[in-house]
Amino acid sequence: MSSNASSRPIAIIGGGIVGSALLYTLAHRGVKAILLESETDLGLGASGTNSGVLHTGFDSKPGELETELILRAARIRPAVLESLKVPVLHTGAQLVPHSAEDHQTVQALAANATQNGVEVHIRPSDGALLVPGESVSDPVAFTQALAASAVAAGAAIELNAKVTAITPQDDGLQIETSDGRRFDVAAAVNAAGLYADEVALLAGDDSFEIYPRKGEFFVFELPGGQTLEHIILPVPTKRTKGVLVFPTLDGKVVAGPTAIDLDDKNDWTVRPEAREEILAKAAQQFPALEGLEPIASYAGLRPAGRDCNYVIKRSATYDRFINVAAIRSTGLTASLGIADYVAQILSELGIRVGELRPTTLGDPAVEEGPWWLRTAQYRKAPTA
Repeated sequence: MSSNASSRPIAIIGGGIVGSALLYTLAHRGVKAILLESETDLGLGASGTNSGVLHTGFDSKPGELETELILRAARIRPAVLESLKVPVLHTGAQLVPHSAEDHQTVQALAANATQNGVEVHIRPSDGALLVPGESVSDPVAFTQALAASAVAAGAAIELNAKVTAITPQDDGLQIETSDGRRFDVAAAVNAAGLYADEVALLAGDDSFEIYPRKGEFFVFELPGGQTLEHIILPVPTKRTKGVLVFPTLDGKVVAGPTAIDLDDKNDWTVRPEAREEILAKAAQQFPALEGLEPIASYAGLRPAGRDCNYVIKRSATYDRFINVAAIRSTGLTASLGIADYVAQILSELGIRVGELRPTTLGDPAVEEGPWWLRTAQYRKAPTA
């Protein structure tokens, strides 16, 4: 008898883009699901403080799980974005080489893209790599639209629900939250981002460690109604992928990020030195930024894994506890691919997972102001 014979749902711990994609996917595949989010709203962590760029995977290393799920998401995502009416700028991206070494890197990236099945072109005039499939979205709107659609399809969301205990019981799990609520579930998926290692420890799993990698961004408004029509990606070096410059849906231009490894999971500040680190590189790539003062800045904390990446598997401690952890900067891009992959894992546990049904439109929350300031303002707000 399958686990769906009971009334117990699948619990998803964490309400970022990956958790919301999981909830959406399960709800639309006939699986009863509930999302537990410790904060007051969804997408208040890394999901609301990134670039909003949806990558094609042209530069992802072939054969890795991350690459597989980026490419899988690329096949699923367009229809979902359209049906959920999530705004997207189909800008494309370009990488302009400035040295002989850069030209060699561009050639290698083009070969990598071909291996991954991603369309790219090299512009004859300057050797720039053009990636037409790259686009820019609103990651908060995407997160909330997925979650709202899931609720409309029968899923549930519990906010202010910090998980404090996970115990096995009767071919399932019991999850307890900080306010004393208990949820009996058939299985649980740990998509807690920065805190995925701490949630895993509640299940006795110490197999991975998460640390915050800070990415700082600066926002500009171009004079005279100018706009940036495409994403400008730096030619990567062996040490770093560098600073990118990209447009936002509301007509601004953003430069970043940095990549600063931290220990403090609560440090959402923008360092004073970040401005100098970013602006010179950004202006070199996009001269229109030269001399402009940023109108805003924000920082995101990516959940980096200590010597691991894309930890997506059943825990060795509890078979019905699935970790989805160390999803670094590609979580927005790969989210629907990750969800599809986890659905396969659940089916291996005897959970009856059906085919993806047509999308149900929900009623996502309407946010005031630009998404790129939302989390920054929330983190600065006084706590009660």
